[in-house]
Amino acid sequence: MLGDPLYTPAYEVRGDEVADITTSKGTVRVRLDGAGAPIHVANFCELAEAGFYDGLKFHRYVPGFVIQGGDPNTREMEPADVAAGKPGPDGMPGTGGPGYRIKAEYATNPRNSHEDGALAMARSQHPDSAGSQFYFCLGPQHGLDSGYTVFGQTLSGLDVISALRAGDVIEHIAITHEADAR
Repeated sequence: MLGDPLYTPAYEVRGDEVADITTSKGTVRVRLDGAGAPIHVANFCELAEAGFYDGLKFHRYVPGFVIQGGDPNTREMEPADVAAGKPGPDGMPGTGGPGYRIKAEYATNPRNSHEDGALAMARSQHPDSAGSQFYFCLGPQHGLDSGYTVFGQTLSGLDVISALRAGDVIEHIAITHEADAR
């Protein structure tokens, strides 16, 4: 992962992006924080609009902590195998990414608060190692505020988030704009 290049997304953040994350358990609607975490929002929007997340599985569930997904290693895996923590044809779930990494923004985001339903990027030990894996907080997790970038907050679907488990499928992520809905 650290051998991967540092990437700057080309997506132009408008600041009113909303992600509708359709899963096998229902849909979660998230307001993305383009002002506080523009690189993370641009990266997430690019990946979502390219269909990168379609068909991936959530691979990590820690009760009362987080549910994590976005690893391309889960694409060709059966949900039960992901849930069981088995290796897939492309590697172990939790070790894959898009082939690049993005710069951390947790120190510069004034709203970097891991509240219940916060959407944030997972990373390895290096601060600038996030790529495609994201997680939802299952309750407040403020111990993560000083090391992981929050780039969105759930508007609706907390019940869906609380029902998600390892092996559940990310069916599609659609990016819309609040201004377009008015």
